[in-house]
Amino acid sequence: MVKKEVSTDVLLANIIKGIEEVKGNDIDILDLREIDTAVCDYFVICNGNSNTQVNAIIHSIQKIVSKELKDKPWHVEGADNGEWVLMDYVSIVVHVFQKHIREYYNIEGLWGDAKITSIQNKY
Repeated sequence: MVKKEVSTDVLLANIIKGIEEVKGNDIDILDLREIDTAVCDYFVICNGNSNTQVNAIIHSIQKIVSKELKDKPWHVEGADNGEWVLMDYVSIVVHVFQKHIREYYNIEGLWGDAKITSIQNKY
């Protein structure tokens, strides 16, 4: 069976949908395609208010991407403590933080050359 390639745009839309389903906050999309040293096309960064919400966000993303696209992350790190979870979908890497951890690491600042699109909370 040949695995069909999932469009990065469709994957991105489903990741955002997964975050919004469980009210993930402060969604930023960093477009890394113009940066030579980038390891993927996009970072998606968001935060939850607790480790419970962080874990709900990652489970929501996995559920929606799996259901809609029959795809799953290549790798997930940090789910044990729920402070910073990294989900690697190869072309897109999702970072789900607790707010204070996100502020401390300031990923957006580290990738200052990236074009950043912020999605306003809908609630």
